[in-house]
This record gives sequence, structure tokens and C-alpha cells, in this order.
Amino acid sequence: MKDIVSKPFKVTDRMRGLLKASGSYDEQVAARANTEIAKAFSESMALREGLMSGDIIGDIFTVKMLEPGQTPEFPLHFLAPGTEKNHVAYTIPNQGYIPQRNIQGDYVMVPTYPVGNSIDWMLRYARDGRWDIISAARDVYEAGFIKKFNDDGVHVLLAAAADRNIVVSDSDAADGQFTKRLVSLMKLVMRRNGGGNSTSNNRGRLTDLAISPEAMEDIRNWNVDQVDEITRREIMVAEDGSDTLSRIFGVNLRDWDELGDGQEYQLYLDNDLSVTLPGSDVEAVLGLDLSKADSLISPVREDVKTFDDPVLHRSMRAGVYGWAELGFACLDGRRVLAGSL
Repeated sequence: MKDIVSKPFKVTDRMRGLLKASGSYDEQVAARANTEIAKAFSESMALREGLMSGDIIGDIFTVKMLEPGQTPEFPLHFLAPGTEKNHVAYTIPNQGYIPQRNIQGDYVMVPTYPVGNSIDWMLRYARDGRWDIISAARDVYEAGFIKKFNDDGVHVLLAAAADRNIVVSDSDAADGQFTKRLVSLMKLVMRRNGGGNSTSNNRGRLTDLAISPEAMEDIRNWNVDQVDEITRREIMVAEDGSDTLSRIFGVNLRDWDELGDGQEYQLYLDNDLSVTLPGSDVEAVLGLDLSKADSLISPVREDVKTFDDPVLHRSMRAGVYGWAELGFACLDGRRVLAGSL
């Protein structure tokens, strides 16, 4: 799914007229104007094409649009982790019967749920043509949806990582220090626990690693025991987002503000999922396998839709509200791996 960036309002004379009309004390005139403004909110948010636009998980979950009445059922591969040995060939004796292998696929149903948001403003802002205030309201309205999608999606990832009961740690590193050896260890654990063998087509591998900004800054302070002087120089002059800082051993680094000691997603791991980090480690990192779009999915039954709120007129206010219906799921826990530092 491509990144969709919110489109700014194009403030034309017509839009200025609509805004001032929405502040009218004539209820019918205001209602018609507010309907047009709500439509502008929907179009500018660009959430119809990309529910995850602008957030931190927009390219992690694969969106599955559901038709009306369609059941959100997703098939699971019959070869479950740990059962590979049950499907190998046998040497057949001179007199014998070829083993019979009866398989039956299973499926999982991913529940979808409604998400709603709203925002309103004083009519006098509309009457005076204050597009700066209305535009800010629109940004806050959109951010409310994005924050909700962020949290729900990442909570699914963290829960899947916790369910594996595997936390990779670099025991030689100082507490809270991010090292390249941790990346190497997580690559190895992802491979060893991914099933199959060295030439399997669907083999799991570490492609992305979500870390805290503090861990990202540790890279800039790596000493010669971590990297050579030439690499240290490259790191020193590298800008944020450059390949020098965003990739290690072919693994993409994602710095999330919500990760880190005492931060939101770390507290979710500690308090809600009761995950205990090894030794005296203080923060978690999240490894992802995004090489195959077969596990991390987001079924969407209804895109974000925005409407004007006519009942606010009596209170000398105007505003919009909207809703969506979607869900998040991790169908294969081998695509997610927790680490700590």
C-alpha cells in the first residue's frame, strides 16, 4: 500500500463563501454549507485510499477491503509450525503401503469494530472565514483516527511478539545500549524459528526493526569496538533517514517515539502484556518479517466517512463527525519477534 499524504485545503473564494455561510444563523443555509465542508474534510483526508496514511504502520499491515456482507475469514496453512516432521517422505520396503496424508485447512475470523471521532468549533470562526482554525480542527480530527489505528495495530504486533515467549537480548551489551550484535542475534533467531530449511521459499527473515529514538542515537555513539573509523565518520555526517542510519545488515530501522524506557508501548508490554525483559534490560525492540504479505492484515469493512453535525447549530457551533470499521490481525506469529536492550 503506497503512502498517502493528507491533501491540504485549497481555499478558494467558493470555500470562503461556504465557511461564512456555515456560520449563518439561518439553519437551512448553514446546513447546506456544513454538508459541503464535511465533504471537503473527507476528500482532503485521503483516508479512502489509505487508512494508514501518515502513521507508523501504514506499510506493515495489508489492507483487505470487505464487500458488504462478506465474512472476514482468512485461511491458515495446514502446515502449522512444529508439524513439518509429520509431512516427510518415507523409505518404502519391498512389501508395504505408502503412508496416507489427510490434510484439512483451517481459518481464522478477524473481528472488525467501529471507530468514531468528531470535532466542532464556534460558529463565529466560520462567520469570520477563519480557515486557519478550521484547518487546524481538520488536522486534529484526522490525527485522532491515525492515533487510534496506530495503537490498535501496534498492540496486535506486541501481543503477537509476547505470545511467542521469545525475547532476544545481547547479554554483552550495557543496559539500554543498542548494538549491531542484537540485530545479528535477532536475524539468527528469526531464521532458526522460522521453520523450513535454508532453501525454503517462504522462510522467515528479519526485514524491519522498530526501535526507540534513544536506540537510534546509540548508533551515533558507537565506539571502535562496534564499527571501524570510516563507518563512524559516515555515521557522524549522515542525516536522519539516510541509508547509513536506517539499515543494518539489510534490516530497515524504524524509530518510534512510543518505544523506549517509560514510553507508551513499553508500558503496554510491561503492564498489559506482563512481559519481563531479560536481566536488567530496560526497553524492548520489535522485529518484523515483511518479506511476505501473508500474515499482518487489516480487514476494512468501511472506510472513514465524514458527515456534518446539524444538531450543533442550536448551540452556535458547527462541526463534523465520522466513523470507520476495521480490524487488525497477525495470522502467523513467526513474522514478529521481540528483542530487548
